[in-house]
Amino acid sequence: MYIVVTRSFPPEVGGMQNLMWGLTCSLAKYNLVKVFADFHEQYKEHDQKVSFSIDRIGGIKFLRKHRKSYLVNEFIKKNKNVSCVIADHWKSLELIKTTKKKICLIHSKEINHKKGSFANRRILKAFNNVDQVVANSEYTKNLAIEIGIDENKIIVINPGVFPAKEIDKSSIKEAENLLKNKNPRLITVSRFDKRKNHEKVIMALRNLKQIYPNIIYTCIGYGEEEENIKKLTNELGLNDQVIFLKNVSQDLKNALISKSNLFVMPSIIHKTSVEGFGIAYVEAAQYGIPSIGGKDGGASDAIKNNETGIICDGNNLEEIYSSIDLILKNNSYLEMGKKAKDYSTKFEWSNITKEYLKIL
Repeated sequence: MYIVVTRSFPPEVGGMQNLMWGLTCSLAKYNLVKVFADFHEQYKEHDQKVSFSIDRIGGIKFLRKHRKSYLVNEFIKKNKNVSCVIADHWKSLELIKTTKKKICLIHSKEINHKKGSFANRRILKAFNNVDQVVANSEYTKNLAIEIGIDENKIIVINPGVFPAKEIDKSSIKEAENLLKNKNPRLITVSRFDKRKNHEKVIMALRNLKQIYPNIIYTCIGYGEEEENIKKLTNELGLNDQVIFLKNVSQDLKNALISKSNLFVMPSIIHKTSVEGFGIAYVEAAQYGIPSIGGKDGGASDAIKNNETGIICDGNNLEEIYSSIDLILKNNSYLEMGKKAKDYSTKFEWSNITKEYLKIL
């Protein structure tokens, strides 16, 4: 039996939640799985539909962590068939005391603290009691080594995706109505935060508009930078070139991606926040859409530079502009899109799970 300890799990929405859901569902095909997850208001309806057991732990954050660890420790004592504990975060494993194999996933941002700082010392202490560390990219692996995690414990396993779903015709029609026959079409699906770098894309769009007067840029998401990005769009006179959407269905999101020419997210490092991998690039690739990613972070694991997209310097406005232009002109996105779709199969859970099974 595998135990999964997580702070991020559906029905809560997000990239980490999708990762832990995909991993758990995939492992459950090979062995019994028991999940210890945080409480969610709609958990009952969600949890009764799954094939594995889930315990939900509520309460204030500090006490919740202690209670969850206690329940995991007690469960292991009573169930001798537990072979491994898998955690989404070093904090999830910090208080778990067992001789069973412990595996911790790392994603970059949560370990990115100055070497020698209190947070760094706490992180290293937690990883001293971990048998295997799974980094989501080569970038995250190198970051982990830099901050002092034992290199011999680290293995890179990229996040997985389920095969792309067929999109309903009504969603395709709705996407086309939103895009209003405008071309070329750029899209970003992400939170609005500094790291995602919407600001530079909007600034590049002002110049791209001179070459592509009918260009359209769709931004799907929400976040603390949303109003700032909308303000910038207005100031640059780009309201007719940018569509802001949130709370859209998964099917409509997929339809908008599939009807775009290029996914754009030239991420940067902001303070300690960095893009550890970028599953959104893979999700776009599944529908034959190439991507522009940033050189800072793990995007180069998800994008084959100059084949399935372009890795550029997200801090360099000219480089973002020229990268987008390079893919749009001469319809280069068509050939890149075909390669991106083929490359995306590497990340399907059926393949990623095999890598996990090697270390369990």
